[in-house]
Amino acid sequence: MGEQKVSSLVTGGAASAGPPLGPALGPLGVNIMEVIQAINDKTKDFEGMKVPVTVIVDSDTKKYEIEIGIPSAAALIMKEAGIQKGSGASGTEWAGDVTLDSVIKVANTKLEKSYATSLKSVAKTIIGTCLALGVKVEGKTPKEMTAEINEGKWDAKFQ
Repeated sequence: MGEQKVSSLVTGGAASAGPPLGPALGPLGVNIMEVIQAINDKTKDFEGMKVPVTVIVDSDTKKYEIEIGIPSAAALIMKEAGIQKGSGASGTEWAGDVTLDSVIKVANTKLEKSYATSLKSVAKTIIGTCLALGVKVEGKTPKEMTAEINEGKWDAKFQ
């Protein structure tokens, strides 16, 4: 038979043996609670966020591997800003504020998975996400921040 994969979005640190994972894992013959525990250990840093998870089971040996994806940039920014959801009216209402360091932290997480060549370009994409969520950066609107990055005012942060 070879490998079987079960992919799901789970809440970081809070996966359970209920649907969608339990019923999908059951027929594969693995110890469901053990797999769930391993998923929760691997996703606990992303508490409260939706995390893409894939469990790969070898049908013959019942050995399994767990691959954890990276939550969306929006989820990571909301965690950094300490907010549950973005403002409903981005650009006019602001739901939170993050530091440029937070943006760079998120950009670094995403850089591995993106095709961008520079941290600065990924950071500008993340700032675009901030705009969509209604999150300011360093107390400035994302547009002001992007302009300042383009002018080189923050270059020291990208060294």
